[in-house]
Amino acid sequence: LQIIKQSDANAVAVSDGVKASIVKLTKDYTAQGLSLTIVNDSSEYTLESANAVIHDLMLAIVLVAFVMLFFLHSIRNAAIVMVAIPASLIATFIGMSLLGYSLNLMSLLALSLVVGILVDDAIVVLENIYRHMEMGKNRVRASYDATKEIGFTVTAITLVIVVVFLPIAFSTGLAADILKEFCVTVAIATSLSLLSSFTIVPWLSSRFGKLEHISGKNFFGKILLGFEAGLEKFTNWVTGILKWCLFHKKLTMGIVLSLLVASFYLVGAGFIGAEFFAKSDRGEFLVQIEMPKDASIEETNLMTQRAEKFLKTKKEVVRQITTVGQSSDGGTAATQSTAYKAEISVKLVPKQQRLDDSYVYAAKIKRELEPILVGAKVKSVPVSILGTPEQAPLALVVTGPDLDSVLVFAEGAMKELKKIKGSSEVKLSVEAGNPEINVQVDRDKMASLGLNLSTVGSTMQTAFSGNTDGKFRQGEYEYDINIRYDQFNREQVSDVSNLIFVNDKGQQIRLSQFASVTEGSGPSQLERRDKSTSVTVQSQVVGRPSGTLAAEWEQTFDKLAKPTGVGYVWGGDMENQSEGFGSMGIALLAAIVLVYLIMVALYNSFIHPLVVLFSIPMAIIGAFLGLALTNNSLNIFTILGLIMLIGLVAKNAIILVDFTNQRIAEGESTFQALLDANHARLRPILMTTIAMVIGMLPIALASGAGAEWKNGLAWVIIGGLMSSLFLTLIVVPVMYAIFDKLTKKFGKKKDKKIEDLMVEDYVAG
Repeated sequence: LQIIKQSDANAVAVSDGVKASIVKLTKDYTAQGLSLTIVNDSSEYTLESANAVIHDLMLAIVLVAFVMLFFLHSIRNAAIVMVAIPASLIATFIGMSLLGYSLNLMSLLALSLVVGILVDDAIVVLENIYRHMEMGKNRVRASYDATKEIGFTVTAITLVIVVVFLPIAFSTGLAADILKEFCVTVAIATSLSLLSSFTIVPWLSSRFGKLEHISGKNFFGKILLGFEAGLEKFTNWVTGILKWCLFHKKLTMGIVLSLLVASFYLVGAGFIGAEFFAKSDRGEFLVQIEMPKDASIEETNLMTQRAEKFLKTKKEVVRQITTVGQSSDGGTAATQSTAYKAEISVKLVPKQQRLDDSYVYAAKIKRELEPILVGAKVKSVPVSILGTPEQAPLALVVTGPDLDSVLVFAEGAMKELKKIKGSSEVKLSVEAGNPEINVQVDRDKMASLGLNLSTVGSTMQTAFSGNTDGKFRQGEYEYDINIRYDQFNREQVSDVSNLIFVNDKGQQIRLSQFASVTEGSGPSQLERRDKSTSVTVQSQVVGRPSGTLAAEWEQTFDKLAKPTGVGYVWGGDMENQSEGFGSMGIALLAAIVLVYLIMVALYNSFIHPLVVLFSIPMAIIGAFLGLALTNNSLNIFTILGLIMLIGLVAKNAIILVDFTNQRIAEGESTFQALLDANHARLRPILMTTIAMVIGMLPIALASGAGAEWKNGLAWVIIGGLMSSLFLTLIVVPVMYAIFDKLTKKFGKKKDKKIEDLMVEDYVAG
């Protein structure tokens, strides 16, 4: 008994409803001894994945709290900052509820990734409040002045993170549909963290804030003193490097440019593959068995039982469900009923208890079954994250004027694909060898016998396929009445030849009198793409990203001679990848433009925002290195991580440039202002970056259900943050110095301040 949910229904809610019904039915029919066992429930994996993300979320909060304790020296200060997390998260649920979002994998992932970002604004505000308290101000005055002083900068920092998600939230397409909830949830949570840092944090500081002086008398105090000493050494070391770099600008920029080129080389050289969606190990796969097309259902069943017997010997196999005479149509939940096909759904032990992932294990099982099931085609099909058989990730749609010329090129491309490592289950969507009976009508004979083509065609259709013109009505329901020959009269070729037609004179005429009936074979199905005949070359991918394999394959089949009029387009994952990467690329550029515009408003300058934008390539270096070292591919989630990085790394640069501008306004030289900014702002930059990195570590190291697509996203952000932490502290001041020198050399004379112009005497034009 299969229960399939409606497309817009919630799988978990449907599953709970079905379970409740089973309990009721079992209770109602206790006397009859009714027993219903659930053998497959797709919502289990969804719940496992969701619980894994909730676990990551809790772990991230604990780790961030621990980091805050080190930097802020007391539980009191750490608590003031940590209040921002529950305040923002709980308020985010209100926004999600208004938008009709559920707690699904995307929104939960957004909440767990955003933990480290939520404390950002609170850290910057609290750090500034304590700086004012050190000046001798009381708690209330310090809280008010510090929040007022840094308000615009903190707003800009938050807006920079929020706006990078807007292009995806407002775009269309498959990639945008998948990521929309993630983006909107992050934007809501980050905006609310700004609100809490302007209200809750100053209010708590004005009541409970206290300058902590570490005495080093107890064990924790000694650890903190050691930590502070290490931080001071690190700050001096970074300042020393910056001094050297400011005196050797060309060499510094040369080294950084080399690192950037090297990081892009990682993609070009194939160290980082490309695919639409990272493969997720659901621990399930299908074994599909195809017998010769004239096999009976009993023969298919016998062959399937041999496969079942073999699978029972495997310790990794927990459960198998067999369907004979039916097989799933790849990529959808639809099934095809054919007597010569069978399918076994195999459930494996959890990932931690086996050596191979389900994709590799399925490919190995196929190889082991082939010698046992002689005379049958064996296929292994992975089950996707959605719980349906995975559509072939590699699909090349070959189009042309006629089937023969299309098949020539498709078969050539298929041979090339079989030579490439990582391809598995290579096949054509249209297979020849389907038994059929050809009826060739002699029109002249037919006409002389008093018959026409429409009478012959409709009679043959009624005899062998059936006619459903008649209806049976019962109450409000209507049923088709299918009239056709009985099974006995539809078994032999002679049954077709002996089919009787009645002409206009009432005479009975056999089909063999005016037509030749022959046995032959033809294609299993006819396909069309854009009104042209088409055949799809399909393949599963094992152990390699689909985009990398497709690029390698394209280089080989492009060299093949194409018959006239034959062309090709990509289908499957490659079609989704090109569309998804295109829309994500536009979103990436739009995010950079929006960040630039916000900074133009912040600095009232078109030059200083360009300095901040130089921090973005610094993040790409670490992001690509993180992907290469952790063996992750470039997919829609890792590109989302790159977009997220734009906002996160621009934030550090904004803090640096903002403080430098303040020092220059106070009369410092550019050189000294850059060193002061580096020294004074390293602590909040280090604090926010480490909080984000530590907050994302549980997701990067996760290994539970659905971990594969989360890992890449987290590693991109961690790698980008780590490289931008060190390189931004060097490159941004160097670029600031270069731009400052250029503006002094080529710029106009400095405009008067707005305040001075407001009170200047009126001069007659």
